[in-house]
Parts: sequence; C-alpha cells; structure tokens
Amino acid sequence: MGCSLLYHLTRLGWRDVVLIEKNELTAGSTWHAAGLCTHFGHNLATMQMRAYSVQLYKRELAEDTGRPVGFHQCGALRITSSPARLDEFLYVRALGRCAGLEFHLVSPSELQALHPLADTANLLGALYEPWDGYVDPSQATHAMAAGARDAGAEIYRHVAVERIERTAEGEWCVHTPEGSIRCESIVNAAGTWAREIGAMMGIDVPIVPMLHQYVVTDRLAAVAALERELPVIRDPQQSWYLRQEGLGLIVGPYERIGQPWGIDGIPPHFGMELLPPDLARIESILLEVAGRVPALAEAGIKRIVNGPITFTPDAGPLIGPACGLPNAWLLTGSSMGIMEGGGAGKFLAEWISAGEPPMDALAVDPRRFGDYADRDYRVAKAMECFAHQYAIHFPYEERPAGRPKRKSATYAALLEAGAVFGSINGWERVNWFASGGQAAPVPLTFRRPEWFTRVGEECAAVRDRVGLTDMSHLSKFAVRGRDAPQFMASLGANQPPARVGAIALTHALTGSGGIRSEFTVTRLAEEHYYLTSAAAAEMHDFDLLRAHASRFGAVTVSNESARLGVLAIAGPHARELLSKLTEADLSNSAFPWMSARNILVAGLSVRALRVAYVGELGWELHCDADCQRDLFRELMRSGAAFGLSLFGAYAMNSMRLEKAYRAWGSDLTTERTPIEAGLMSFVRPGEREFAGREALASHASRPSPMRMALLELTGGSLDPFHGHPVLCGGSAVGIVTSASYGHRTGRRLALAYLNEGWEQQSGSPLEVQVLDELCSAGILPRAPYDPGNLRLRS
Repeated sequence: MGCSLLYHLTRLGWRDVVLIEKNELTAGSTWHAAGLCTHFGHNLATMQMRAYSVQLYKRELAEDTGRPVGFHQCGALRITSSPARLDEFLYVRALGRCAGLEFHLVSPSELQALHPLADTANLLGALYEPWDGYVDPSQATHAMAAGARDAGAEIYRHVAVERIERTAEGEWCVHTPEGSIRCESIVNAAGTWAREIGAMMGIDVPIVPMLHQYVVTDRLAAVAALERELPVIRDPQQSWYLRQEGLGLIVGPYERIGQPWGIDGIPPHFGMELLPPDLARIESILLEVAGRVPALAEAGIKRIVNGPITFTPDAGPLIGPACGLPNAWLLTGSSMGIMEGGGAGKFLAEWISAGEPPMDALAVDPRRFGDYADRDYRVAKAMECFAHQYAIHFPYEERPAGRPKRKSATYAALLEAGAVFGSINGWERVNWFASGGQAAPVPLTFRRPEWFTRVGEECAAVRDRVGLTDMSHLSKFAVRGRDAPQFMASLGANQPPARVGAIALTHALTGSGGIRSEFTVTRLAEEHYYLTSAAAAEMHDFDLLRAHASRFGAVTVSNESARLGVLAIAGPHARELLSKLTEADLSNSAFPWMSARNILVAGLSVRALRVAYVGELGWELHCDADCQRDLFRELMRSGAAFGLSLFGAYAMNSMRLEKAYRAWGSDLTTERTPIEAGLMSFVRPGEREFAGREALASHASRPSPMRMALLELTGGSLDPFHGHPVLCGGSAVGIVTSASYGHRTGRRLALAYLNEGWEQQSGSPLEVQVLDELCSAGILPRAPYDPGNLRLRS
C-alpha cells in the first residue's frame, strides 16, 4: 500500500517524496500473501477501489513501468447452498451495475463447467466474477516501487524509523539511524507495524494482527490435466478460498476462532519470518474443502504459510487523515492489502493532492473510530471480523463483540423496556423495542424482517400520541469566543443563526462543493454556538471544526458528546406532555419551530430545541448526562397519561424518509453538492467566504451531475434499503442511497440520486432493482407526509 501511494503520488506530479522501510519492501504481510484480487464488496467505494487495483495489475502497471506484475485473470466463483447468501449475491450484483462492474449468478451446472474439479452437490448456485484473479504480490510491489523511483521518488530500505516529532514550524521530522528527514506531510503505511509508528506520531491506531494460514499443495494430476487455469473458488459458508498455484492448489481457511498476534507490540526483529504451522486450527475446514474439491484429498502438502494480516474493528482499511494531527495520514489496516492496495494508494494520493477524497470515504476514513476503540475492543472486534471474513453482510446486522462500550444514562431502563440495541460510533443506540419488554433474537434477512410490525406500531404511536427516544449518540460541540460569529459565518453554505435562540442547518463543504458535514447550529449567546451532527461523524467533525478554528485567534471548540445526554419527544401530545413538567411557555408564539431555550423540566436544567427529525411537533431535550436518567423517569411517568411510547432508530428512519429528510453519510456525502442533494433552501452565500463557494457558483460545469429525488416504489413485495440501482430502459441511471417502508403513509420510499438528463436517455419509466424484483418507481414532487409542515409547526 505504501509503494502504491508513492507510485500514484509521482503520477500526480509529486517528486519530493520518500518511502522508508525498516526491512524489505514486501516484509510483514505482502510477501506471503496469496494475492487474490476481487471486485466483490458491499459499498461502491470499496468496489471501485478493488476494481482499480485489478485494472492496474492487469495492464496499466506493466505498460507504464515495463516490469512484470504477474496478474492472472482466471475469474472467481463464490458458491452457496444458502438462500440468504443468494440474496446477498443478488444485492452485490445489482450494486455492481451502479459501478459498471460485472457479476453473474450461475447455476450448479454452469459452475461445474467453470470449475471442473468442484463437486456441486447441495449447491444452489454461485456468483461468478469474470474479471477477478490473483497477482504476484512481490512483483506488483516492486513494479510500483520502480515506477516511483523512475519518476524521482526515493526509497530507503533497511532503515528503521526511531522517532517522529513535530517541529516548532509545524513540519514533521522523521529520525532514523541514517539521519533525519523534515517534511510537510507524513503517511503511516507501516502495515503490521502501524501501531508502533502511530505511537511515535502520537495516535492510537486501532488494528490487530491476526494469524492467517494457507496450505500449498504438491503437483496434482487433476490440475495438470486441465486445459485452462481454474477460477478462484470461495465457499463463504465453510469459510475458505482455493486457487490454482502452478500445477497445485492453494487453500486458505478462516477459522471461527482466530488467533491474534503481537497485540501489545511486534517483535523488534520480525520482518520476513513466518510463524510455525498450526494445522490443528484449520484441519476441520480442510476436510470440508476436500469434500467440495475431491482432488484435494489426493494432494501432498508442499508447505504451510502462517503469517500475520491486520484487522481493524470493522475489517475496513484506514485510509485518510490521522485525527487531530495536521498533515498526517494513515494508509494501513487492510486485511486484503493486495486487492485493495492499488486502489487505496491512488485514493489517498488524490486525497492528499486535492485536499478532499475522490469519492465518499466514510467506509475507510480512520476517523470513524474514537477513543472507545481501546485494546479490549479492537482485539474482540478483530477476532469477530476474522471469524466473519466471509459472513453474509445483512442490511440490518449488528455484531456483538466488544459491546456495550458507550452507554447513555438511560441504557438500563431502555433495556428493561425491551430495547434491541445497535451500535453507532461505539454508542449503544436503540433500533427498536420488542413487545412485552422481552427482546429475543430475530433472524437476519434481506427481506422483510420480523421487527417490521413493531416498528410500525412505534411510528403509529408517534403519529397519533407521543413518542420518546434517546438521541444521546448525537455528536455535540460547543464553539465559543470573540471570533465565534466569524467562525460560524465561514463554516458552511448557509447563514448561521442571526439571533440568540435561533436554530439553522448548515453544510460544511469541500473545495469542489461536496458535502463534508451537516450541522444543526443553535446560537446560545452572542459568542456561543451549540452544534450537533451525526453520531458517526464525531471525530470527523471534531477534526473539521478544530482545523477551521485554527484560522481564528479567539475561538475554542470543545467536544460535548459524552458530557450531554439527549432525549427527544415527538407527536401531537408532545406539548401537553412537556407542559406537565415545566412552567415555561411552550406556545408557538413563545417557543416557535427552529428555536431553542434553556428551561427547567421536572426541576432539571434542560436545553430544549424545538426540532424533530420525524416531522412531528417535538423537542430535543439536551441535559447533563448525570441528569438524564431522572429526566427520562419523569417523562415516562407523566407521559403515561398521553399514551407515551418509546421508539427507536428504525422508526425514526422510516418517518424521516416520509418527510424526504436527508441523512449524512448515506444521502449526503462529499460526492454530491447541496444543489444535487436538493438542499438549495440551505444555500445562502451572501457576501461570506466559505469552502466550496466558487464550486457551487459553477455547479453547471461539475462532471457527472446528479439530482436527488424521492421515489415511491410499486409492484413487487420487497422493502428497499440502500444501494439499489435505479434503471431506465434497462440501463442504470441512478442509485438509491437510503430507503424504507413508510409506516405512516403505507408507501415504500427511497431517496436516490439520478443522472442529470436521464429522461432523455429513454422513454421508459423508472424502475428500482431490489434483489430479484424490478419495482416500478415514480418521482414524488413533495414529501408524502404533511408536505405543508403543519404538524411540526403546530
């Protein structure tokens, strides 16, 4: 990954770039990797990163450098006997259409023709990826290194980094036994040693090396007799891969209980060594492989490779800024560094050069983790990820390892009330409430889940009576100081609140006008603002705000996320309920929509914001976390008279889509401007200067512009969620970014970006591909629920 970054930086014109390696360039994991390359993924950024790697290894790298790369385009198969896995394959195939990538579902007989050594008994089918294959990791690494050197980059091998420090001028200084290097920017691409380098930089890198073994066989007569190279074959249920290696085979299992290694530090002299084989750990899986590929049973073992590969808590790589460190970057943590390495290096090179990511970076941005990702958490999650390396990625899946980590003060009370929790940024967040207060495991599925009816009941309670939910997971920040008004005026595309007590929504933009962040901004005093944003954005937004503050002399930014708890009430009886607990005037004239006041509720000091993400009359009640349990108790007690019901994130998602409210991270990303997202009402430049201003003014010249639309799906029976292609005349013209069944309206709704001018491409109507169903899709001109906003303003 480091050589890939070096190579791609030079392709962008960088010359004063240096790579330092303590051993050989492929030391750590690269030299012993199996070299598999795939396009398969569950989000577009990962898919496109992997697709570029294949493109680079297949042709571009050898043509550019004249060096051999050793790429074999043999294709790949993922086999299954599980209907749920077939649904996953349908989803990935459809997502691939949005990226222009090719995936095919094949029958057992077609599978047999593609892989004549496979026994297809009990299989339902397979996903075939014709452009997949494998590469020689060492050849690819050295080709990129040679290309970078030829362009002027420097590489120092067998030079260990001893110390890293920031200079008084804000530069970095990297100290080695051979001397020191001063630089403007530094990138930690140290792989297995990333935690050690991170500690020198002053950050905790949440990775854990896990030991992975694969077996290389002797020559097999059945393989030697073949007329063409076998495709890679994976059995995700049994958790193994198999590919041809010369006239033998390589078999790589992922056992259910993985083995962490070097948790508290890598041995100082470790470099290109392997760990002793431990056949007992993988023997049972090897027997299963032999059942699927019988020729393997005749094979002798040539060697067993047992070496470390790195895992993060969610198995995604760390690509992007190091939180809190100016001009410091991470490019590490990939458990699939060969298949992602080519694309990852290009991704970060473009980010460093342009000052913004080339595509939505949420899945790889290192700032998706916070301080909660401590030793115990990262080890538990790494072991879980290793065991789930080939597990089905269900749309509403929540994995339990390392939890609970961050809990609001109401956690125990919510659990007692039947809360079924998910996790977001380490926080336990209620997804839905089981009836009778007894939460039992619910089967995971791509189709309508068993909690559907309960979520509908939660939505009905909010619509007809009043609902209560805990939103303590929100990211919360305070901006104070003499320069706070100037800070806020230059933060985003919207004007900040002009008067004390007013609330406004603003979007911080990239230089090209993409949406970096979305903040709800409350002006608490002339020089004091309170900002909230998405839970998953906490460290990302804290980084953004601190960087923005560095431009001003008299402003401070503090992270209030853990200090404050948030309870929200919404529904037609919200005012009546709150009036039982406060003497404050809650009338429209005294407390209008989009305003805030400090009030006493049940004798507790509360910052009340009259906003509601569900589109009903409501308030968010922000208070010290120490007081939140008491506030919850009083709301529940007084709310009984109004039929108060608890509701969770699934109900909130359903209701916000009925209002066509966008969500950061899915509907709002750096790839799209507020204009494309349909948020022109929040773009009020005035005379202010802010990032992205010029780009918005020249929006018409933006490449591949898109427009967001709210779609209603008809026909079929499946509920949409995200990542579905929008089709017109059989061609992909857009993508669904978020979707749900709208329980208050009885409609299946989806927010989607559509290509500008899609209507001219075909006279056919729009359709959305949801797994194996083609659903008709109509564009709704306005939100289907309370389009005049009468309820939330009531």
